[in-house]
Amino acid sequence: MKIFIDADGCPVVDIAVRTARKYGMECTIICDTAHSIQREGAVTVIVDKGADSADFRLVNLVGEGDIAVTQDYGLAAMCLSKKATVINQDGRRYSEDNISGLLEFRAVSAKIRRSGGRTKGMPKRTAQQDKDFEAALVNLINGTAE
Repeated sequence: MKIFIDADGCPVVDIAVRTARKYGMECTIICDTAHSIQREGAVTVIVDKGADSADFRLVNLVGEGDIAVTQDYGLAAMCLSKKATVINQDGRRYSEDNISGLLEFRAVSAKIRRSGGRTKGMPKRTAQQDKDFEAALVNLINGTAE
């Protein structure tokens, strides 16, 4: 089991790397040249800047039983198809049961924005969200997640 982090814009890189180190797991950070993110105890893969280049590299690296950390629903769907476990920055687990609805929500939101509408942004991140993410990641590593 390895951890792969879609690190472009990811607020929990440090937590994921620290947790991987604690459990002796291999951890890979994937980012583009605009976000070169280096952390001790993790391998960093830097890809060319471009739409979805980090996503495609991550999905090519992730395998069955690995953990992917991403907030991107499209990437989550691709990782699920490779039988990886996928969680977001709040510790929410993506699954075959919820990914279709999330992808539909993303499509509707994009349509609203293209037509000049606005969608609500993300609220400011809280310490509780960081704790929830860490607890969810530890549960996945220990095999106690639902």
